Amino acid sequence: MSVRPSFRSAAALAAAAALVLSGCGGGSDSADDREPSSGSGAFPVTVSTAFGDVTIDEEPQRVVALGWSDAETALALGVQPVGASDWLGFGGEGVGPWAEGQYDEAPEIIETIEPSLEAIAALEPDLILDTRSSAEQDRYESLSKIAPTVGQPEGVGPYQTTWQQQLELVGQSLGKTEQAEELAAEVDQAFSDAAAEHPEFAGTEVAVGAYTSEGFGAYVRGDARVEFMEQLGFENKAEIQDLAGENFFVSVGEEEVPLLDAELTVVFPIFVQASEFTGNPLWQGLGSVREGRAVVLEDTTLTNAFSSGSAGGIRYALENAVPLFADALS
Repeated sequence: MSVRPSFRSAAALAAAAALVLSGCGGGSDSADDREPSSGSGAFPVTVSTAFGDVTIDEEPQRVVALGWSDAETALALGVQPVGASDWLGFGGEGVGPWAEGQYDEAPEIIETIEPSLEAIAALEPDLILDTRSSAEQDRYESLSKIAPTVGQPEGVGPYQTTWQQQLELVGQSLGKTEQAEELAAEVDQAFSDAAAEHPEFAGTEVAVGAYTSEGFGAYVRGDARVEFMEQLGFENKAEIQDLAGENFFVSVGEEEVPLLDAELTVVFPIFVQASEFTGNPLWQGLGSVREGRAVVLEDTTLTNAFSSGSAGGIRYALENAVPLFADALS
């Protein structure tokens, strides 16, 4: 098994295929003319990132949210970005259905992998959020020439900022630390409640995979899907985790498909119909498939929620995916 050679290709694939919780507030005024929020007394603030400390002198009024789920996180804290990237290909306002209706005015949609600096500059932002992205120095330096830019935390790899870290960074940047902490506590409680309702999850081995036009693959720690499962009490399969490199995804050759066999197997179809692999003898040969302990997440909304790594998406996935896992293990 080999690590997928280019994370950019994996990220682009995941985004274009609409991989896969809701915000606490819908915001107030339009993107162009907002009232200062109650958090304005928090400024100036200094946010520590992998690229050094970033000082934000005044409460941001024009925010561009470029990182994966940065826009949903800002919306959940009552701030409406004027520009945002649509990593999961939702269309429209670029957010999942669990976050719909929170914009007064739709944001300008910015490309994900290679965002247009001209389009971003034209929005005249006073803050750029890029907390979960490719984590490239060149990208950060280019963006920071336009406006103060908050990237990923120190020691965190590309696209591996956790939902907790994202909430903390975005909350600090927007002067909404208290609201971010409250939202984090709500999500943590939702996980705790789900885990308490399903003690059978605790310590259960799980393999979280995907099937694309290139074949099977598996996720490792640092990915939102694995983190989701582990916060419920599951343990990512050790043989898969041992293959982890710098990326959150490892490819699985045909001869290695048995690696996906676990006490619970969860697989996402990406760019393909689930029927393209569920009839595959390699898939059907897995013990978890034969014994009904495999879950194929075919519903696009649920898949997006599961993969979003945002507070709203996580809560949607908890409500709708947890019963599927429980049924598979019963």
